[in-house]
Amino acid sequence: MRREPRWVPRHAVESFHQAQLEQHGGLPGLRTEAGLEAALGRPRNKWGYSAKADLAVLTAAYGFGIATSHPFNDGNKRTAFLTMAAFLYMNGYEFKASEADVLTAVLSLAAGTLSEAKLTTWVRKNMARIPRGSS
Repeated sequence: MRREPRWVPRHAVESFHQAQLEQHGGLPGLRTEAGLEAALGRPRNKWGYSAKADLAVLTAAYGFGIATSHPFNDGNKRTAFLTMAAFLYMNGYEFKASEADVLTAVLSLAAGTLSEAKLTTWVRKNMARIPRGSS
C-alpha cells in the first residue's frame, strides 16, 4: 500500500497568495470559490483514481489547477508555483530549477502552451530529495 502524501492546506495557499500580493502588488481577493476548490482537489483526485500518481504528477496537478482556473483576482501564477514548491517540501523534496527555468515554465503554463503532462515531466526533471538532516 502506498503512503498518502501530505497535502497543502487551503489556508496555506491563501497565505501564499496574500504574501505575494504584499510583496509584488496586485488585486486581492478570491475570484471563484469553485475554482480554488477544484484546483486544490485536483491532486487528491489523481491520487485517489490513479495508482501511477506520484509526487511529480501531484505537484503538477496543483500548479496546473491553480494557474489555469485563475481562482484569485491576481497572483495566480506565483501562488501556483509556491503551492507546488510547498507540496514538494512537505513531502521531502525541493525544486532544483533555476529561477529563469521556473519563470519560463510558469508563464508557459499560464499561457496554455505547457500541458499538465509536460509540466509533470518538467517537475520530475527538476525535483530533488532533500538530504536528511537539512530541513
